[in-house]
Amino acid sequence: MRALGEKQELLYVIRTMDVLMSSGVGLEAAIHTIGRGGYGIISEDFSQIMKRLQKGTGGGLDKELKTMMKKAESAGYKRLLNTLYTNVTQNTDLVETLKKQGARMEEERSEAVEKYIEELGGVPETLLSIGMIGPIILSIVGLVPQLMSGDLGAFMSLPDSSVINSVVNMGLIVTLIGMALVGLKAHTKDPGL
Repeated sequence: MRALGEKQELLYVIRTMDVLMSSGVGLEAAIHTIGRGGYGIISEDFSQIMKRLQKGTGGGLDKELKTMMKKAESAGYKRLLNTLYTNVTQNTDLVETLKKQGARMEEERSEAVEKYIEELGGVPETLLSIGMIGPIILSIVGLVPQLMSGDLGAFMSLPDSSVINSVVNMGLIVTLIGMALVGLKAHTKDPGL
């Protein structure tokens, strides 16, 4: 659950930090701004970092970022925290790195959405097939006793009409369950972006 929350908000955090730091805001002020809310689990993490730094119990921003890297679950969030840590310890060009990470994140999101759309390509046809053809076939099965009741009934023995009704009802229930499972499959493949 945490990894999904990190993935959902990460691109927005990177873009916000890029804008803030490009306009001259320092790293701690940018972390404080993100920590004030609006970015889910990442805001909570950054808020905790700033609280510990203000109390003086954290041991410095570099140690706080290192600790948060161990807590992070998604690769992108770990990469962002590592970039921030590297900037604090080695004074790298953070703004340029954030721009590159943002571009990479956008590309990864686009690929994930395209893959999701491709995987869902056959779902409407499958649902339509199951939802339309299944009941039509089952209604024909239900009509067989009426069709075979005349002279044709003498040549073939048919099961009792209650048995046929039970088969039709069970078939309709199986059709509904099949449609629900196809929908569930489509829902579980959602990239969560």
